[in-house]
Amino acid sequence: MPSKSRASAAGEPQGKGTGLRVLKKYPNRRLYDTHASSYITLADVKRMVLDATPFEVRDAKTGEEITRSILLQIILEEETGGVPMFSTQTLAQIIRFYGHAMQGVMGSMLEKNMQTFVDLQSRIADPSKTFTPETWAQFISGQAPVMQSLMGAYVDQSKTLFEQMQEQMLKQSSAIFPGFPGSKGG
Repeated sequence: MPSKSRASAAGEPQGKGTGLRVLKKYPNRRLYDTHASSYITLADVKRMVLDATPFEVRDAKTGEEITRSILLQIILEEETGGVPMFSTQTLAQIIRFYGHAMQGVMGSMLEKNMQTFVDLQSRIADPSKTFTPETWAQFISGQAPVMQSLMGAYVDQSKTLFEQMQEQMLKQSSAIFPGFPGSKGG
């Protein structure tokens, strides 16, 4: 493993001193672990995810951060082999949210629900804590504020979009019909 000074002098990213492992993806699709100074596979990256090892993936040529695309490749492999987590209908619904006004809200909702599920799972796995109907009720009641927050954001977003649409329609109407109510000419 190269020392920090030698690696930094060679232009090797060091993860900003946070213990972040930097992986480089080369055009030949190979991944190089700069920490271990060796090539690794997607299975190795999956192991890093499972071990909660902090890492990022960078394009070796451009330096662009491409961690998400590598994680999506791992998900694709998991979905095509064995037992998939998502149904075809669920995947289609997720795709429909791309480019939709609700895209950010959907992403936020999925992220918050996933974190809540992980928290619940850690409670269940902890032998010092017992999983009771009260724990389940606590989990369910925690969903209401998340949904209220998300719906509030959705309403605010929708209101803004509606106001922008009204403004645009008024401008277009004023251009076509100079005497239209609300136009500067009328």
